[in-house]
Amino acid sequence: MSLGLAGIVVWNLVPARFANARLIVQLVFFLAMSIMVLELRVVPYEPARGDETTSGAILIGLVKLLWWVHLAWALIGFVRIYVVFERKPHEARLLQDVVVGVVYTGMLLSILAFVFAVPVGTLIATSGVFAVMLGLALQNTLGDVFSGIALNLGRPYVLGNWIILNDGTEGRVVETNWRSTQLLTPAHNVIALPNSLVAKIGVTNLSGPDESHGLAVTVKMSLTKTPAIIVDTMRMVLLSCTSILQDPSPVVAITSLDAAAIEIELSFRVASLDQRIAARNEIFDLVYRHSRSVGVLLAAPLSASIAVTSPPIDGTATYQGFAAIDLIKAIPIFSALTDAEQEALAAAISVRSYRKGDVIAEQGEMLPSLMIVRKGVIVRQHGQGNASMQEVGRLAPGDFFGETGLLAGIGETSTLRAMTHVEVYEIDQESFAPLLLDRPEMAEDLAATLSRGTSAYGETGIPGGQQHESSKFALLKAIQAVFHTAPSEHVRARGRPGIRKDRDS
Repeated sequence: MSLGLAGIVVWNLVPARFANARLIVQLVFFLAMSIMVLELRVVPYEPARGDETTSGAILIGLVKLLWWVHLAWALIGFVRIYVVFERKPHEARLLQDVVVGVVYTGMLLSILAFVFAVPVGTLIATSGVFAVMLGLALQNTLGDVFSGIALNLGRPYVLGNWIILNDGTEGRVVETNWRSTQLLTPAHNVIALPNSLVAKIGVTNLSGPDESHGLAVTVKMSLTKTPAIIVDTMRMVLLSCTSILQDPSPVVAITSLDAAAIEIELSFRVASLDQRIAARNEIFDLVYRHSRSVGVLLAAPLSASIAVTSPPIDGTATYQGFAAIDLIKAIPIFSALTDAEQEALAAAISVRSYRKGDVIAEQGEMLPSLMIVRKGVIVRQHGQGNASMQEVGRLAPGDFFGETGLLAGIGETSTLRAMTHVEVYEIDQESFAPLLLDRPEMAEDLAATLSRGTSAYGETGIPGGQQHESSKFALLKAIQAVFHTAPSEHVRARGRPGIRKDRDS
């Protein structure tokens, strides 16, 4: 008896986090108790005899009781160790609790039968009536419990999975217990669903077999170009999108064609469900930009109240892509220019073309011109040599590059390569210099805009890692040096960090 009590004390002294040590203690004391029981010639699974002395019967009963307790603890230790080895303690918790409950129930019945000589069969038969009454009273709760056990055994989902029910409810699984499954919804609310409801209604696991998720976007285009050209344009949309996975390759499929429009489905995958909205938004933006760059028009809806004439056939579209002035107005660094100055700049623009695979600019190369993508897709890459090149972004119609070289003489921080046939509008320093010379105070506005844009990507090219204000001041000095402009009194007063600090204080 002392050995059994010592086992209980030692087991409680071992911290719960040392599951392996606890199991070893349980096994050692269980084996020791078994050896002692054999030496005493006590059979734990036989009922106590009535001819034994009172003190002896009590001692033998205590030994049997402790033996059954250690047996139960050893079995439970094996269950918990299995859960630890599986590294899925949350998912296996319900099953573990069921097994532990069965073990404790069996231990209790064994102690009643073999230690206290209680007629267990009669007790079970008598308690059956109460079990039926309790089952009827707790019908819904028991349904949730057994549904939870079935869900844990079948494992249609685990913690962290994003699931959607057939009624439209969706969210990420954050907790499963005996009665319910808790989901974190896209609105960042936690809802508790009864396990019986989840088991009946049907579940779609959007996180299996991995976190990537397939999406499809449908667009309708007017027949201003042939279907082949429109499909190629949509392929460039998917090629330039940075929010989707390129492996497996996205798919462009024509779903319908009539005299009014061509309907195209863009199928793609995103890395996780959290990126669904961002991917759709970028896809729609790129559909507009790429279709406009080649003169493809979006189809008017059938419910439109305005009269829509037949679209022009290929080669006769009235719109032929982005105009230079439209792209200039969309670039933040030129927002300080007046309409007349922007139109003068657009008149001086020239067009350059690149074939697929051409290197437009090497990393570190200074571009003395601003390049605005009119058509095609350009990839940005970091690294030296083709083997170590790492993609860091893609440019589509309306995007621009070379602004730091044009304004401040700073080299490109990445290599730019044409992924398709590319056309760009080019604005050189010679075309931009007259505007800056006429308005030298505009240099500060350009420096502020350029600093905000480049600091977000760490591309200022200014050594020493200065903060925003010093980067802006350095960019201002660089712009003045490139264009040989003398700052006005207003610019000098606002450009010196010390004066700005005094004024702010």
